[in-house]
Amino acid sequence: MQVHPQSGLSRFVMEVAVAVLTGAFGAAISIGSIEAGAGWTDMGPDAGYFPFYIGLLIIVGSLANLVFGFVRHRGSQEIFVETGRFKAVLGFFLPLLAFAAVSTFLGLYVGSALYIAGAMIFQGRYKWWIGLPVGIGVALFFFIIFEIGFKVPLLKGPVEAWLGIY
Repeated sequence: MQVHPQSGLSRFVMEVAVAVLTGAFGAAISIGSIEAGAGWTDMGPDAGYFPFYIGLLIIVGSLANLVFGFVRHRGSQEIFVETGRFKAVLGFFLPLLAFAAVSTFLGLYVGSALYIAGAMIFQGRYKWWIGLPVGIGVALFFFIIFEIGFKVPLLKGPVEAWLGIY
């Protein structure tokens, strides 16, 4: 990433980064759709038919944004975000990234409890004996609402086996 010494992250770098990320997202959708079947059968479209074309549209839009970024902002010194503000954004983005990683392996309820408790303790400067019970309480509330109330099972990871759920 190109960071200007006195000011921050350039707009050109962000234009290119977002175009590449959305293009990768579109490619992932299209590739996954091909695996699900993106063709047309005697009974109509396969499961991946429409998502495949949506993925292609995202890729085309991303390529257009990439070209626009190069044409309009290449060589520009316009600042997208100042360094100090960028650090503040990372202070919230990195915990969200950790939440996604933890939730993938330990489930959404454990991830939610840790994220909320961590955000309260480290971002909100609450004491741990306040943040931890609130995080656990919110996760339990979500469990009651989704699993019991709506009967919608969410990813629980190994916690499901430990507690004998389902």
